[in-house]
Amino acid sequence: MQCMCVRFYVIDILDLSGNSFVQSATKAQGRKTYEISDIISRMSCCTGRSKWLDEYMSEEYINYFFTFYYYDPEVEEEKVPKSADKKETADDAGVLKVAKLDLNVETNTPAHHTDEFDITNPNAYDKTKQLVVRRGQEFTFTVKFNRAYDDKKDDLRLIFEFGKKPSEAKGSKVEFILSAKDVPKEWGAYIKPKAGSKEELTVVVTIPPTCAVGKWSLKIDVVKTKDKGKTAVFRYTHKDPIYILFNPWCKDDQVYMEDEKLTKEYVLNEKGKIYRGSTRRISPCPWNFGQFAGNVLNCVNYLLDEKSNMTCVARGDPVKVARKITSLVNSCDNNGVLTGNWSGEYDDGTSPLEWTGSVAILEEYFNTKAPVQFGQCWVFSGVVTTVCRALGIPARSITNFASAHDTDGSMTIDSICRKSDDGSLEQDEWETTDSVWNFHVWNEVWMARPELPKGYGGWQAIDATPQETSDGLYCMGPFPLNACKRGEVYFPHDGPFLFAEVNADRATWLKTTDGKMELIGLRKGSVGKYISTKRAFGRASFREYGISGDLDREDVTCNYKFPEGSTEERAAVHQANQSSTKKDVYQTGSKDVDFEICCDHDDTYVGQTLKLCLKVTNTSSEKRTVSGTMKVTVMFYTGVPDKAIHKKKVSSTALNGKETTSIEIEVPPSEYLNKLKDHCMLRLDCMFMVKETNQIFTDTDDFRLRKPHLDIEVPETGKVGKKFNVKVSFKNPLPCTLTKCILVVEGPGHQKPVTLKEPDVPKDGKFEKTLEMTPVKPGEKQIIVSFNCAQLEAVNVADTIDVTK
Repeated sequence: MQCMCVRFYVIDILDLSGNSFVQSATKAQGRKTYEISDIISRMSCCTGRSKWLDEYMSEEYINYFFTFYYYDPEVEEEKVPKSADKKETADDAGVLKVAKLDLNVETNTPAHHTDEFDITNPNAYDKTKQLVVRRGQEFTFTVKFNRAYDDKKDDLRLIFEFGKKPSEAKGSKVEFILSAKDVPKEWGAYIKPKAGSKEELTVVVTIPPTCAVGKWSLKIDVVKTKDKGKTAVFRYTHKDPIYILFNPWCKDDQVYMEDEKLTKEYVLNEKGKIYRGSTRRISPCPWNFGQFAGNVLNCVNYLLDEKSNMTCVARGDPVKVARKITSLVNSCDNNGVLTGNWSGEYDDGTSPLEWTGSVAILEEYFNTKAPVQFGQCWVFSGVVTTVCRALGIPARSITNFASAHDTDGSMTIDSICRKSDDGSLEQDEWETTDSVWNFHVWNEVWMARPELPKGYGGWQAIDATPQETSDGLYCMGPFPLNACKRGEVYFPHDGPFLFAEVNADRATWLKTTDGKMELIGLRKGSVGKYISTKRAFGRASFREYGISGDLDREDVTCNYKFPEGSTEERAAVHQANQSSTKKDVYQTGSKDVDFEICCDHDDTYVGQTLKLCLKVTNTSSEKRTVSGTMKVTVMFYTGVPDKAIHKKKVSSTALNGKETTSIEIEVPPSEYLNKLKDHCMLRLDCMFMVKETNQIFTDTDDFRLRKPHLDIEVPETGKVGKKFNVKVSFKNPLPCTLTKCILVVEGPGHQKPVTLKEPDVPKDGKFEKTLEMTPVKPGEKQIIVSFNCAQLEAVNVADTIDVTK
């Protein structure tokens, strides 16, 4: 037995005998409603097997007018009775009925910049053909009737519904009649003039630029007036949803982006780069965003429909949607898309370094409805870029090198030291909770911020990597870059955390025997370096190219902070630090011995000996004696140390006035080769004290060993449906055999990444592979190949091919 729902203002209510006992007098020019008591009395007089029970009425379901429940002992499925279900009578003869409806996908999608979505193209990977449009813009559909439409006799009403419980009061349901004139920025529809028979009409629908983004249903009501002023409604429900997205081409949309070159990159480009590495060597990582591929858009809508708990109004606000996306992409609070893992152990899933794009991640999540294992910051960022671009929010991945992680809101990155029994300084790993990541990747989204003072629209920072909670959830942003640059951290959302990432000072504290903290060192300008993204157009400047060797890299550091050491930059730091719990941070004493880490370790490949050097200069005219330690540690890219692999203790090294000396260490590959983590990151820690003045020097230098290059050969052009070959190769640089080799390939003709098992590569051996691809869509397509093995991960290469029809 099932409880059924009837909404009286929508349909003509029938009992099981087909007799009308309550009339819904909804007409184009107005609505007639009934008192609840009047409706109940009418129900009590009806005949048939339906037994109406007052106790099944619930105000929770009263929607605009009234909603009631009745009990039918022989019906098991929930349904809304429809006038169209009843047997046609003589009175219904000649009623206008919808015979066919065409959403004109082929003509609507190019106009809305949505024709690249696979779900709009039945010739892509399956036969799916659904309409994807953008708000704030018109679209058309063609409807064919059983007879000619007569605008004097036939009343047509369109109904668009959104979500599980559509409500006119909540904006998730709209009803409107066809009119000759459209009202700007509101829902509306009119018939496009056309000569000839009116059995087929083209209807033009206008979507307001503020409507909720997601899947909407379309229904058409034909209202027939009967004798004695009674009306009956004959409803057509279209089987497929209409996907409505944000519209960066619409001036009235909050995500409007004026420059077409920027929308081409930050909304329409499916291929890109995410930068990784260190401040000394930046490496571009090819990434397939694939926002138009397969079920990506369906997965994004599933996240918003089933996981977000967002209201219809919130679904139309890009600020709220972007913030929610940062929570949904990680799995911490709502079983979202990705589970983070920084342990280096990935036996239960996929190593973050093996991912080459977002499509495989979102497809797996959509199919399993379970978090995908595993991700790290650049993977979270890549998925966020895909999700935002799929929804129509301009987005890009941003990499910050030497990125600070402030855990206590002090606006400084604090390192705690203590003196050991022999008087030397050692870092207190337990007390030190702040860290500086070699790099961290987050996102920027473009939108207006009408809730903030003028001047804070444009690029906003968001971050899905679960680091710290915000409002009880692992999410971050959006926060305006203009506010970050000026140290105005009090605007929403999460300003202090973002500011510390890019502009915090590094403070070293000595914990004394009585438990007090003494500031012994302050490094300015060491955090927030070479903030990078893939540029939308043009070529990198000489400075941008020099650090990365990549012509696509754009340095956007100036968007986050003023030049290091400038008056404006220091003012922003002090502005942001007004509420810091640590006082007197910026009081420092005099120093007369200079220490400088001067190593050319960034040209060292995995498998070579690592050479490191500390240069010490006595700038005074008197003798100085220095002592301390130099330690090399294997490190995760997050700045978390793993194992110390080499340590050198320096005891009482004397320097005469104006003398300079160098302290050198060498680390052979046998000491580090089997201990390296994902990104081949190492850290040099130096802690020294000057005996005569008690001057203390503490510094760290993070660096990454280089990986071999993967060579690729791709033809310049290709054709849809015609096979072509891709060749990849590289020479094994390690003094051992490469085992457990796999190749991950993304490119034309592959809706999902393809993983291939490959044979071992012997010492000094060469790996070679020829791949076959067949494009299914024209355009410039990206090919990404990633080689992984037990000894090396993420040896990547990418190239493009121009595919024509």
